[in-house]
Parts: sequence; structure tokens; C-alpha cells
Amino acid sequence: QVQLVESGGGLVQSGGSLRLSCAASGRTFSAYGMGWFRQAPGQERSFVAGINRSGSSTYYADSVKGRFTISRDNAKNTVYLQMNTLKSEDTAVYYCTGDGWGRGPSSWNYWGQGTQVTVSS
Repeated sequence: QVQLVESGGGLVQSGGSLRLSCAASGRTFSAYGMGWFRQAPGQERSFVAGINRSGSSTYYADSVKGRFTISRDNAKNTVYLQMNTLKSEDTAVYYCTGDGWGRGPSSWNYWGQGTQVTVSS
């Protein structure tokens, strides 16, 4: 089992930045990939970014490429999502996910409770 707890969400103005964190516990953190998804009201949960076990490989949704950066610190059992140049369309609940790979929610086994990110224009 893996437990995931997100933090760092909040209200930010358009063009601003936020950094989300996700602390993991349970299984050995360095043994599985991590990712971030988001879900806006009335929309399906969509992929944002993913990172492999060692942190050497990352991939992003086209909508956030060049603005968001996913990283991990295996010594701290934590994955991060640095979000820059935020836009109103980035407003959503952001979910940390673990033990998976790919852009579909069904490809991932564990989920956090989510953290709200609101970007005001």
C-alpha cells in the first residue's frame, strides 16, 4: 500500500507560480513512478505530468509543457510539481498519483486526496 498526501495548493493570480508537494509513505518510494493529474469542475480527470522511479525521465501534457516541471526527491519520499506562468485554465483539483505509468487514470494504482489550485484572471 501507498499513502499520498498533497500540499501547496491555493489561490494565485494569472502569470504567477505555485509548487505542489506530495509526500508518500508505505512502499519504498524509489520503486515506483509518480505523476500528477488534475480535474476541473464538470470535466474528467486529465494527465498533467509523470516521472520515473529515479527521476531521470519525465513527460508532460502538451497544455503544460514548458510551464510545469515535475521532480522527485527519493530521500524525502516526495514528488513536486512546479507550476509557472499559471493561467485561468489551470484551475482544478490536482491529484498526486503513484505506482503507474502513462496518461490514463486507470494506469495508476494510488491516489492522494487532491489539492485545489485556483488561478484568478
